[in-house]
Amino acid sequence: MEKNEKNCLVDNEKYFANEGRLLRELDTTIRGHIKHDYPKASDNDFICNKHLLKYQLEMVNQLIRDDEHRNQKIDRKLTKTIRDNDYQIQDINEALNHSETFGQRVADQVARFGGSWSFILAFIIFLLSWMTINVLHLFGAHFDPYPFILLNLALSCISAVQAPIIMMSQNRSSHRDRLGADNDYHVNIKSENELRILHAKLDQLNQNQIPHSFEIEKLQLEILGEIRNELDIIHNERVELLAEEKRQNELIKNKH
Repeated sequence: MEKNEKNCLVDNEKYFANEGRLLRELDTTIRGHIKHDYPKASDNDFICNKHLLKYQLEMVNQLIRDDEHRNQKIDRKLTKTIRDNDYQIQDINEALNHSETFGQRVADQVARFGGSWSFILAFIIFLLSWMTINVLHLFGAHFDPYPFILLNLALSCISAVQAPIIMMSQNRSSHRDRLGADNDYHVNIKSENELRILHAKLDQLNQNQIPHSFEIEKLQLEILGEIRNELDIIHNERVELLAEEKRQNELIKNKH
C-alpha cells in the first residue's frame, strides 16, 4: 500500500493514493461532470473513491434516463402512428351496405343472375321453346311465325333494360375497387411508417443502448473494484489493529 497522501478536490481531506484516482485516469464523461462542478480542477487533481462513486452512479443513472427518454419518444411516435385517423381502415362491405339502395340491390341480383350458367341455360330453353312452338304449331299456337319478329322485339327490349342495370352493378363494383385500393394505400402507408419507426428503434438500440450497456457494465466493474479495494483497506487496517492489540497485550504481560 502506498503511504503517500493526496488531498481530495471535493472535501480537501487527505487520503492514501490507493483510496482514489487522478482525474486524468477517469473516463472523459465522468471527468467532464467533475470539472463542471469544480471548474478549477485539473487533470492532475485527486478525487477519493467515496466521492468518485457518487459521480459514477450519477453517470449510470443519466445513461439509463437518456435511454428511457429516447425509447419513450419512439414508443409515443409509434402509438400515435397506430392510432392516427389518417390511416383509418374501413370495412368495405359495411360501407357499401350502409349506403345501398333498393335499386342497387336489384341491379346486383340481376347482374349476378345474368352472368351465371342458370341464365344461359334458361335463355336457351326459352328460345328453343319459343321457336319450336311457333314452327311446329304446338298446342295450336302460331303467334310469332318465322322470322320471329316478336321474339326479336322482346330480346331487344330485354337487352335495352338489362344493359343499364348491369352497368349500375359494374359502377358499384368499381366503387368497391376504389375503396379497396384506398384501404390498400392506407395500409401500405401505415406499415411503411411503422417500419420506419421500428428501424429508428433498432438504430437507437444499436447506436445508443448497447454501447451504454457496455459503458454501464464497465462502470459497475469499476465500482465493484473500488468497493473491493475499500474492503481490502478495512481488512488490512483491522489486521494491523489486531496485531497492535496483540503487541500491547504481550507488553503488559511482560511487565507483570
